[in-house]
Amino acid sequence: MIKFLHEKLGALQALMLGIPATEWLIAGVIGAVVWSGLWILRDLIASRYKKYFGAKNSTLIRLFAYLIGNTKQILFFAIALDAARASISLPERIQHGVSVVVMILILIQVGLWAGRAVRFYLEMKERERGADRVFAGSLDIINFVARMLIWSLVILVALSNMGVNITALLAGLGVGGVAVALALQNVLGDLFASLSIALDKPFVIGDNLTIDTFIGKVEHIGIKTTRLRSENGEQIILSNADILKSRVRNFSRLAELRVLATIRLAYETPSDKLKEIPTLMQDIVREQAHARFERCHLKTLGESSFQFELSYFVLQPSVNPVLDLQHAVNVRIVDVLRRLGVEFAYPTQRVFLERHRPGN
Repeated sequence: MIKFLHEKLGALQALMLGIPATEWLIAGVIGAVVWSGLWILRDLIASRYKKYFGAKNSTLIRLFAYLIGNTKQILFFAIALDAARASISLPERIQHGVSVVVMILILIQVGLWAGRAVRFYLEMKERERGADRVFAGSLDIINFVARMLIWSLVILVALSNMGVNITALLAGLGVGGVAVALALQNVLGDLFASLSIALDKPFVIGDNLTIDTFIGKVEHIGIKTTRLRSENGEQIILSNADILKSRVRNFSRLAELRVLATIRLAYETPSDKLKEIPTLMQDIVREQAHARFERCHLKTLGESSFQFELSYFVLQPSVNPVLDLQHAVNVRIVDVLRRLGVEFAYPTQRVFLERHRPGN
């Protein structure tokens, strides 16, 4: 029995690395106190986060409150573990291992903080700009690229602190990256195309586009695809790389939109009334607040009618509905010409019958 107890005691001492139980207990108490204190402090700041964020404080104070409120438990564990390690005499190998774990946990929290800071900045800019469609279309892309860069740096710093030769690693990754890039060239092409769209901004969310044979309104600009909503209601999903290779027509950025209308009048219309038509058309167009008259001419003597061509522009077509303006102009044309006593022509065909006399 005594031998068994002696063996167990020896195993326990080996497990405790020859350190007295009181030191382990003190280290455990210190770690628990530090962890609990940081947790309580974080919760106190988080409970007042909305106050800091909503008040008229500086951006730096609001950012500090935002980051503290979004601090994870891994940081508390890392600090508590480091505090407990400092209060106990551990073997050098174990000290180094604990230091590496603490460093990795802190770097993870730093990466999370950096990502949160980017998100805070983007949300702040979005509130400042309001319904800015140009900025809204770039948010997801900027956020994705920023997070990718942040975590790449975090991983490199962690490996460097663990004793890994970063220069040799980057050289090896450069060779392997060529093969990966060739295998993922379509995905990478879409990624760089999304960056081009975010920076160059050929279109934004809400724009009406014609891309090859596809017509629709931009609903979402993503990392790989852009989504349109057609007039029929279906969603059209296009690759960003394919969009940049296509001819894109953006109708939402038209300053003016030309409208051509053909007015056919009967050949019985007197010449004096024909001379009045251009002036009448000009007056009709100028009655509309968002239209600009260009010209009206007797363009063609058709098979069954005089054909006038009316040309005018719709100002700011993205704001002023084109069809509503066309409707108003057409109704006024009908009213004015009927009041003038001028009839519209319609396709006719005359047939001449020749009577043959008997004997001819």
